[in-house]
Amino acid sequence: MPTSTSRAAAEEPRVGPADAAVVASRLAAVHVGARTELDHRDAFELLVATVLSAQTTDVRVNQVTPDLFAAWPDAAALAGADETTVTEVVRPLGMGPTRARRIIGLARGLVADHDGEVPDDQAALEALPGVGRKTAHVLRGAWFGHSLLAVDTHVGRLARRLGWTTSSDPRTVEEDVIARLAADGDGSPAEDLTLLGLRLILHGRRVCTARAPRCGDCVLADVCPSCCGS
Repeated sequence: MPTSTSRAAAEEPRVGPADAAVVASRLAAVHVGARTELDHRDAFELLVATVLSAQTTDVRVNQVTPDLFAAWPDAAALAGADETTVTEVVRPLGMGPTRARRIIGLARGLVADHDGEVPDDQAALEALPGVGRKTAHVLRGAWFGHSLLAVDTHVGRLARRLGWTTSSDPRTVEEDVIARLAADGDGSPAEDLTLLGLRLILHGRRVCTARAPRCGDCVLADVCPSCCGS
């Protein structure tokens, strides 16, 4: 029979950050086979799709990229494309002219600086039009196999809810998560930053949503300082 002391301990709100090794292990078990949800066949397609995914969903991007890549299958083709024609293809994503200019500029940068190939180099990628740190991390993690954390809105939200950071700045969130994982982790495969990021995204979309987190269905509820049952 529980004592008053044990009941008080059980009811005491959780404080402090969730153990990052525990989080990584549990998410690996729940989100088996996590991968980027942007459809692609090569590094060029993934890079363009990732640039297009800004301020829209992967589902919507996947609806336009088949026609996009059928018409312009590589950097050289897209670099020479008519902007108005590309705008019509990407228009369903919103901001059609802006997105068209962005990906055509990206393709031209690839042709001019990298012979049309996508470089596996952080600085070189970030120097391309429309490519920032997160996009470069997505590409280098998912395609080239590096352990890199791409911080999007889901990763940032879960990192704050798990007590790993208090920041909304993506670079600071990245650094805080890496530091927490270094403090708690043991280097297991589940702690690969690319995979952890993908699993946090999936968990943020399916369980720990922005408006109505489903704490009752969450495998992290007992370690999460923000759990609604805390």
